Amino acid sequence: MDGTQDIEHRRKRYIWAFLALFAGTVLLAGIFTVSKSVPLETKVDFVVAPTQALQLPLQLPRHLRNKRYTLTPGLLKWDHYNLTYRIVSFPRNLINESDTRKGMAQAFQMWSDVSPFHFKEVPADQHSDLEIGFYGINHTDCLESYIHYCFDGTTGELAHAYFPKTGEIHFDDSEYWILGNTWFSWKKGVWLTDLVHVAAHEIGHALGLMHSLNSNALMHINATLTGKKLISQDEIWGIFRLYGCKDKYLVCASWAHKGYCDSRRRLMKKYCPYSCDFCYDFPFPTKQPTPPPPRTKVRLVPEGRNVTLRCGKKITHKKGKVYWYKDKELLEYSYSGYLSLNDDHMSIIANAINEGLYTCIVKKRDQILTTYSWNIRLQM
Repeated sequence: MDGTQDIEHRRKRYIWAFLALFAGTVLLAGIFTVSKSVPLETKVDFVVAPTQALQLPLQLPRHLRNKRYTLTPGLLKWDHYNLTYRIVSFPRNLINESDTRKGMAQAFQMWSDVSPFHFKEVPADQHSDLEIGFYGINHTDCLESYIHYCFDGTTGELAHAYFPKTGEIHFDDSEYWILGNTWFSWKKGVWLTDLVHVAAHEIGHALGLMHSLNSNALMHINATLTGKKLISQDEIWGIFRLYGCKDKYLVCASWAHKGYCDSRRRLMKKYCPYSCDFCYDFPFPTKQPTPPPPRTKVRLVPEGRNVTLRCGKKITHKKGKVYWYKDKELLEYSYSGYLSLNDDHMSIIANAINEGLYTCIVKKRDQILTTYSWNIRLQM
């Protein structure tokens, strides 16, 4: 009887060992197959049995290019820091005039806290640097501008702004604006949109920042969807790059001497970046801009026309790499509605922002194969 039990016990052990080996082989094969074909940071379901699934998160290394803020191609900016604004029209849905002013003041205060700017509201009948209004679908902006489209009613485009020094910010009056987090109202069947969040984003444009490539930045193109409501270090670096790094208070040098740069780092980084040498944490480009080539063509172009610049036929024959510059600054990305970069040519929309000197340089290793330059000017 004992011998029979011992044989039965051994047989069960062999069966369990075989099943464990088989399951391990299937799991390893699944991991090997998925690791070659599945995008990073995804969850993969391995089907073990018709009624059972195993979820395995993949932790694979990421090699992504650093993302950062972007400035206007012409580095458009204000020449003074005390900016005034006026509200020429108010929204008609939900939010009242008082709360609208309160929301705008909060949005401007966000930028005042991290930049050298000071903002002050003035009456609607006075001149101001910035003009804010809530408009319907067919407002004059979309009828005259080659950049901004007409508003599209509820949802869709919420607002748009002009770069310095035009100083206009337009909000879609068809939206339902509120103070507080954006949320969907099932009772009304519409999105209730946070005015402060959208206004802070548009003020960033009015100060000279374009859409950031950093998904965690307020100036990201999808910031209203990602919920990023605070000004990040990305925008601060952009403001420093555009306007210079400055302290907010005269007492900053004294605070730095007392050791506050280390003991109160967060406070000093916000208000005293210059005194504490916090201005250049971001790895700014260190290469000197390439000087324009001697041969330059001047082109007078009517406003709104699409202009294509081609860099020559030597690229095809010698397989060089093309570098595009505007006013001696390297162009790294395409900007929707402004310029489109390609291997051997680029296209721009002729407007006040895109006026300037464009240069293409074709290099193969350290050897310059060819250079071209165009001076684009609007035809008056």
